[in-house]
Amino acid sequence: MSAEAARVEPTYGNWRRPRRPGLGPLGFVGTVAVFGGLVLTLVVSLISLIAALVVLVPLTLFLLPLTLRTQDGRNVYQLVAVRIGWFNRKAKGATTYVAGPLSRRPGGRFRPPGLLSQVTVLEGRDAYDQPFGVLRHRTRNLYTIVLGCEPDGGSLVDPDQVDTWVASWGHWLSRLSSEPGLRGAAVVVETAPDTGTRLAAEVLPRIRPDAPAAARAVMREVVERYPSASSEMNTYISLTYAMHSTQKRRTEDIIADLATRIPGLLQGLMRAGAGPAVPLSAERIAEVVRVAYDPAAAGDVLEARAGYGGTGLDWEDAGPSAALEKVDSYHHDSGVSRTWLLTLAPRGTVRSGVLRGLLQDAPSIRRKRVALLYRPIDPATSARIVEADRRAAQFMAGSRRGLVQARAATEVRAAEQTAVEEATGAGLVEFSLMVTVTVDSESELDDANVTVRNLLAGARLLMRPADRMQAAAFSCTLPVGLLPWEHTLVPRELKEAL
Repeated sequence: MSAEAARVEPTYGNWRRPRRPGLGPLGFVGTVAVFGGLVLTLVVSLISLIAALVVLVPLTLFLLPLTLRTQDGRNVYQLVAVRIGWFNRKAKGATTYVAGPLSRRPGGRFRPPGLLSQVTVLEGRDAYDQPFGVLRHRTRNLYTIVLGCEPDGGSLVDPDQVDTWVASWGHWLSRLSSEPGLRGAAVVVETAPDTGTRLAAEVLPRIRPDAPAAARAVMREVVERYPSASSEMNTYISLTYAMHSTQKRRTEDIIADLATRIPGLLQGLMRAGAGPAVPLSAERIAEVVRVAYDPAAAGDVLEARAGYGGTGLDWEDAGPSAALEKVDSYHHDSGVSRTWLLTLAPRGTVRSGVLRGLLQDAPSIRRKRVALLYRPIDPATSARIVEADRRAAQFMAGSRRGLVQARAATEVRAAEQTAVEEATGAGLVEFSLMVTVTVDSESELDDANVTVRNLLAGARLLMRPADRMQAAAFSCTLPVGLLPWEHTLVPRELKEAL
């Protein structure tokens, strides 16, 4: 057997869902309520048995919804909170958005709605004198930079090179844990059918009038038919930083600070197979958002960029003219979108191309965005989490038997491997995934839903529609630095305790 035939293709995995503190499904708050309620019940029972029942019955009714959880860990209280928030927004008319000169909004412009309404865009220049846009989230005091790249394809690439890219990508992610002030990062891969604008701009001006008629006809036919069998793919990486109010820094200083970080980030991406990577200017960010809300404008944007070098589009005009949020869809200008949220990552190990089908262009879908969200954890917290998971896995393995014990032993091996990797310098990162598909009409959503389900099955992912929060989920899949855990009414620490 040759060495190439005997080579085993590398597999990747060992991701684990963060453990919820507390007893079973109760969580930390439920566990405290159990022990506190039992102590109170015992004390009251010394006075009266009826009084003890009066304490015990409400306590049981409070704890019961905490024990009923969905597959992704949400309890009844969280499900009810989502529905209450939806009915509240609908009653206030917040699910409908109208902009432009004929609307009631001041300025008469097409500002992006929802979570993007409080975002402003600044611009600076990096060490290579390239313009880059900075999105400022005023309510959270966060600043986002967006990097655009053209990843090298995986076709005709040696497995060793793919393994090297994956290792370099892991190193880049681990480096994020040491980035000062970094709150999160997102990788957005957007695919859409090729409009043919760029091909026509490159080929048609080069056709000589004195060329043979057959040659001219062939080139025009290529320009006409080739886009129907090709697709457009764009990859963006957004990084969001927090600038604490105690620092009292000027906006110019913050932009200069971000400019010094860009070259190092770009070099790490290129080593990970991201290809040519450049920061996106404020105009380019506005164009991406504009096309997401109005897919029919994609051809006009590409034509303007090819003919004039840019569109001159401003952030204040990047939003839709009208938008309507429904329970299971989001209507905006010329598109209707639906977004899915990750429920369960692939169990076991996977190959490097597990997401290839999900990232590729899908038929009958106008645009598709796959957003991978990362929340780096600082080294000190990572060590505590890893050690706590290790102790919990060892305890569960010692208290279970049979098949359950076999699964617990697997958990112990995974926890031990994570502890060894963290001790040798690897970073700990929480991740999630969101998928947004955009079609031309609501009647096409059912077919798009079937397509997405098939793609998720090939990627071994379990996802659920972001019902009653489609508008916010749509915004989070845009390369604008919106981190879901930074925009929740309930603090993240309290949400994890539930």
